Amino acid sequence: MAATGLSADPTEYRARLASQSDEQIDAWTAELLRDVVIRRGIVKVVEDFRHAARLGEREFERVFASGGGPPAVVGRDAKGRLVVPATTLFALVPGIRAQVADARQRLIEYLLENFDEIVYV
Repeated sequence: MAATGLSADPTEYRARLASQSDEQIDAWTAELLRDVVIRRGIVKVVEDFRHAARLGEREFERVFASGGGPPAVVGRDAKGRLVVPATTLFALVPGIRAQVADARQRLIEYLLENFDEIVYV
């Protein structure tokens, strides 16, 4: 597991993530977004990403649009929860990089908060 940056526990995983390049962090985040949406749905992904990245709804929309996501597709489900089409999740990683100075740390937090998902997959 050392070659992939993965580990048996979140503490070690955090340390390994810190030594990875931005490109690797971005790739792993994009892959995790894709994998979680397949297993758990778009609501879970949007909520988890917003929480880990400390983004309010308007900030999330700005990040999404900055990364190339079409603003017109941001919407709400029947329960009023913020959603975007799963096929547009690609926009979150470059969007957060464009919008916040500490994007790397926020992406690492997303990976850490979903450590159990990574281990499951």
